[in-house]
Amino acid sequence: MGFQFQINSDVVFNHNKNLLEKADRFRPILYKKQSIAQDIVEIVSDDSKLEGVSVKKINDAKYLSDIKMTRDNRIILDFGQHYVGKFSIHIDHVGSPMDAPLYFKLKFSEMPNELAHSSEQYDGWLSKSWIQEETVHLDKLPATLELPRRYSFRYVEIQVIDTSPKWHAVFSNPTVITQSSADTANAEKWESNDAELLDIYDVGLATLFDCMQDVFEDGPKRDRRLWLGDLRLQALANYETFNNTDLVKRCLYLFGSMAAEDGRISANVFTDPNYIPDDTFMYDYSLFFISILDDLEKHEFNQELLDDLYPIAKKQWTYITQFIDEQGKVITDDNYTVFVDWSNKFNKETSAQAITIYTLKQLIHLAKLVKDKDIINLEHILYKLEDYTKNNLYDFEQHLFVSGQEKEVNISSQVWMVLAHVMDDETNLVIMKQALQKLFPIKGIATPYMYHHIVQSLFEAGLSKEAVQLMKDYWGKMISLGADTYWEAFDPNIPDYSPYGSPIVNSYCHAWSCTPVYLLKKYLK
Repeated sequence: MGFQFQINSDVVFNHNKNLLEKADRFRPILYKKQSIAQDIVEIVSDDSKLEGVSVKKINDAKYLSDIKMTRDNRIILDFGQHYVGKFSIHIDHVGSPMDAPLYFKLKFSEMPNELAHSSEQYDGWLSKSWIQEETVHLDKLPATLELPRRYSFRYVEIQVIDTSPKWHAVFSNPTVITQSSADTANAEKWESNDAELLDIYDVGLATLFDCMQDVFEDGPKRDRRLWLGDLRLQALANYETFNNTDLVKRCLYLFGSMAAEDGRISANVFTDPNYIPDDTFMYDYSLFFISILDDLEKHEFNQELLDDLYPIAKKQWTYITQFIDEQGKVITDDNYTVFVDWSNKFNKETSAQAITIYTLKQLIHLAKLVKDKDIINLEHILYKLEDYTKNNLYDFEQHLFVSGQEKEVNISSQVWMVLAHVMDDETNLVIMKQALQKLFPIKGIATPYMYHHIVQSLFEAGLSKEAVQLMKDYWGKMISLGADTYWEAFDPNIPDYSPYGSPIVNSYCHAWSCTPVYLLKKYLK
């Protein structure tokens, strides 16, 4: 696992009132829509689906009110697709007068396999409070139950724990009021003769749609926070689809307004009910504030935003210069986590070197836009970083980059060096061909976040055919396993992998996995 809980209670954060007000200026409209359950289903075994679990239709959901339910009865509703919103259902009773309360349980799931897990048996390290379940007592019927929490789901299981021997509960009108700040009317379409790629695109679009809320959330089921790493990829996907640049501006202002006094930007911020920066910091995530700002300015130039946030972006760079030695080598520090991927099974030093170069190039572009007099110094540091990389980290015999004292060769080092364009295009092509030969099939990587960068590096090196095939093997595999939206974690070699110890808390709709919409539109025009 590449992330650990950090507790930095001694960190003091700024709260720039002016920038927070600008963040609120870009608060989005939430588009809402009412949708109803489509089918009544049952769990069935299916070896082709995730964890061998699928569902089979029993009846149309419009016949739900014909079913009389009593102690230990349960039923599963299928809404037909993944939704984010608030659930309601009407409940009545039939038979004798209601001589005891109705006691029942609701369980919401994004995927069928979640329904096969018991929350009582969960023993993972992430809080079980994220499990989407509600236990309800109703003393009087009829009633319409409107749950106050927002859920991320496709399936709803209703289990009657008890009624009374004298009467039965009857449920009807299961409804969700969905919400998203993405306007489907503005979504740009992508056309292809490849049906599989069209499916991959559509599921990516649905993933992005459900994660676009008051901010770009990392996952609507769990966390529901604004994370810098997720934001960078969501923003790129958004430019190619919904093009809601105001939401990107809002998120940038939120991060920029609450930096720590030493200049660092938190890896994530809480936005509801109050704006609170988390006391978690990551080396690469902090640098990606530069990337997000530069990507936005290239997509839609905004002088006010640039003037407001360039100084904060520059501070991210100023802070990390302490980790660059005189030779131009990045010295990683365990106290300033380099994320790169969930996995800690590979050395990340060369990846950190590449990400530093990647973001410095973007900072130099921003510096030119604001006419920063420090450009010469920034370019000098860039030269040192690249010079050290070429002379010390590139193995000319293997045509691959090495990482750490053991001179480990891993996929991440090649990917990030190609994306940073440290070498020329001809060498980058050689590197990725060598990577395909020696480092594929990919092992030990379990996030769409890292797979995005692998695919992008293949495209950047000119290996479009191989990039497309990897997309089909990875995102296409999720679809074949039953995905309506893409998942936070997925290892094709271990489909039921969970970074938390149980799939019941996995996020099956997650921001950093939506990027096929960006990759397909950018590289297959």
